[in-house]
Amino acid sequence: MDYFLTEEQAMIRDLARQIAEEKIVPVRRELDEKEEFPREIMKMMAQADLFGLFIPEEYGGLGKGSLELCIAVEELSRACLGVSTTYAANALGSYPILLFGSDEQKKKYLPDIASGKRLVAFGLTEANAGSDAAGIQTTAKLTGNEYVLNGTKQWITNGGEAEVYTIIALTDKTKGPRGASAFIVEKGTKGFTFGKKEEKMGIRASSTTELIFENCRIPKENLIAKEGMGFVVAMKTLDNSRGGVGAQGVGVAQGAFEEAVKFAKQRVQFGHPVISFQAVQHMLADMATDIEAARALVYAVARFIDSGAKDVTKESAMAKVFATDVGMRVTTNAVQVMGGSGYMREYPVEKMMRDAKILQIYEGTNQIQRNVIGQAITKKHK
Repeated sequence: MDYFLTEEQAMIRDLARQIAEEKIVPVRRELDEKEEFPREIMKMMAQADLFGLFIPEEYGGLGKGSLELCIAVEELSRACLGVSTTYAANALGSYPILLFGSDEQKKKYLPDIASGKRLVAFGLTEANAGSDAAGIQTTAKLTGNEYVLNGTKQWITNGGEAEVYTIIALTDKTKGPRGASAFIVEKGTKGFTFGKKEEKMGIRASSTTELIFENCRIPKENLIAKEGMGFVVAMKTLDNSRGGVGAQGVGVAQGAFEEAVKFAKQRVQFGHPVISFQAVQHMLADMATDIEAARALVYAVARFIDSGAKDVTKESAMAKVFATDVGMRVTTNAVQVMGGSGYMREYPVEKMMRDAKILQIYEGTNQIQRNVIGQAITKKHK
């Protein structure tokens, strides 16, 4: 379908696709098997100005919005979700500064983020605070001109590799979620270390680690917004980023669909290519329809976010839940269409299916997204 992209948006799509096909596809299996962080690919993407897409021009970016970011993420995800997760998580970590940072914080950090010089990560999840994000226990205590952080963050994408971290910690335990605040912590700060690098089912090129804070002292100027705003910062950040997770679902589904069609044309059984069998055609028809529906929703929600709408929580959750369910369903069916070959590592759909599962889990499980959507509906129709 024609989504009436502007000339500039089409150029972004074509550039991301070129990088995906020329730089990512040839090494995606090796990156996956070695669990190797794609730093060289990140450098290439930085040279192509992809890290500056969503950063305002005054801070060295291109001044684009959620739609352009989703377009780029989708194309990268067609090739490898591990690589696209590294890229998309950089945006996730940047949103707290972009949305709530002071002028000084934006001037200090956004130019380096836009140029790709410094990668970013977002630290919210903890061992006892996953779906229940309000259950965080990491603390930040103001002592003189510094905040002292103590606690551990878990399963942090880009952990250990990023140079800048946006962290949600409690400044007042007695207030629950209203006692949370957001901070900027730089790699190399004394008292800030990294735990084990996780061994994952999929997205193995992406680094996932613990963040450990032991009397980690940061300047009080590293507080984002003001004390007590942490939970709002986190939720608004996720509202803006979940469309990108939906774009990942669309991208990996598209990549798997293309592999399945190519294989079905070549694979001959009973004297005919399997694509001529109605059972296979119906599977491919459903896959193609799901992908177009998911893409339409993701692009529409991205445009809604870019319109400046104040409340995008329900729509962002819809884009995430629908498109990532599509990503899982289509990659699974691509393996089925390809039969035994699809199950082999020689073909990329095996990896795509493993990778796709995380999309239904991170940045809020799809069950939690349905809660969010349901609560919004209930609130509106009282």
